[in-house]
Amino acid sequence: MTTRTALALVTAAALAGCTISPEYLSGEEMVAFTETNLKEVTAGQEPITGPVNLYEAMARALKYNLDFRVEQMNEALAMGNLDLKSWDMLPKLVASSEWSRRSNEPGGRSQSLLTGIQSLEPSKSTEKTTLTADLTFSWNILDFGLSYVRALQAADKVLIAEERRRKVVNRIFEDVRTAFWRAASEQRLSAAMNRLERRVRRALANSRRLARSGQTSPLTALTYERELVGIKKQLQELRSELKTAKMQLAALMNVPPGTRFRLAIPKHRPSVLHLKWDTRQMIRIALKNRPELREEAYRRRINEKEAQAALLELLPGASLYTAFNVDANDFLYNNNWVSWGAKASWNLMKVFRYPLRKRQIAARNEVLHARALALTMTIMTQVCVSRVRYLYQRRILQSAREYRDVQYRILRQVRAAATTDAASEQTLIREQMNTVLAAARYDVAYANLQNAIANVYATLGLDPYGGNVSIDMPVKALAENLRRTWNRRNITKGMI
Repeated sequence: MTTRTALALVTAAALAGCTISPEYLSGEEMVAFTETNLKEVTAGQEPITGPVNLYEAMARALKYNLDFRVEQMNEALAMGNLDLKSWDMLPKLVASSEWSRRSNEPGGRSQSLLTGIQSLEPSKSTEKTTLTADLTFSWNILDFGLSYVRALQAADKVLIAEERRRKVVNRIFEDVRTAFWRAASEQRLSAAMNRLERRVRRALANSRRLARSGQTSPLTALTYERELVGIKKQLQELRSELKTAKMQLAALMNVPPGTRFRLAIPKHRPSVLHLKWDTRQMIRIALKNRPELREEAYRRRINEKEAQAALLELLPGASLYTAFNVDANDFLYNNNWVSWGAKASWNLMKVFRYPLRKRQIAARNEVLHARALALTMTIMTQVCVSRVRYLYQRRILQSAREYRDVQYRILRQVRAAATTDAASEQTLIREQMNTVLAAARYDVAYANLQNAIANVYATLGLDPYGGNVSIDMPVKALAENLRRTWNRRNITKGMI
């Protein structure tokens, strides 16, 4: 086989090896992938051993919620990138070696420049096989400056990741409070709803039987049936809305779907949150603390550092180096030596590119400024809305409480009358349904108020837990810490 043929075969094999086509996952690989995810999604979690109160639900969400865990990992990733950028500022220490061999001797000859006559017979000063190695220490001053700026930008990206984590925590806590109180309402009223629905079915069947037998007029029976069905429909719609709350709460706590657990339902207490500051003061607090606006401020600072980097790139690069060299060539008089020096270089094309780069940075800065203005208006609106919503929900809760109390008194009167046959069973069932519906509406109003309280804290950008909280704490200790934090906020005037 000739050398040309061998070379052609090697080239063809190399090209064939570089041809890559998409390869779908097999069914077995996908099953293995999903099985691994199912095992890991709730691995290492403390089991639920008793009724879950509000603060345990918040603690479990903080400790096990997967969205929060993703943001934590993003923050750790940003921190690792900062460490890498910091290493780029250090000088370079490069070790290299090279081995080579040729098929014939590398000799050479000399020729006179005056006469053109060969002055020496062919000779060599290098062996057919060579082995060299060196250890070079170098430092580029321009690269150091650019690496320093990039490290500062990476540090700001760590802070951006931290703000995103804060934003996710606020959203999770707001959702947990809403889902908990709605699920608590469903749990508290579930037994009464079940009993009442069974009684309504019997009453409806009895009403239809009386209408068919002629013991009551068809219009009276149908009117009564319509009233019962209408109230039953309202009750079922409300129950359907509350029924999904427990599944949402389980997802927020990272509890597997279908896991049975009960809630420890505290007594309803009137809200004691005091909004000490007026709307303007609350807006200033929010603009100072909101994660979204702080993130934009960091992005603007990163862009300002990009302008510094663009200026540094215009400067000539100066490198200082020193190296320890080794050569195995026996013809050399000195086989090892130390070398040092300096080198300067200047990429002149970057000078012509700078105006374009400058305009791009300025345009990005304008975009960031516009986004900050839009966010400022959004945050101001959200603060005003959250304040009004909270005050409005307090009034709604007060009205729902008054309506529920009146309905309880009506039910007591109807029950007393029913014992003396002064009120019909239909009237008693109707008022029982109205009472359950009033209690459910009151619970929903209370849940909405709790959500409004959490929304006030979220719009102000305040962290929902103290600085001494660690997710490595046991669930019980974490829940107790959260309870103290939220009770202190709700009881003490002006804590927000």
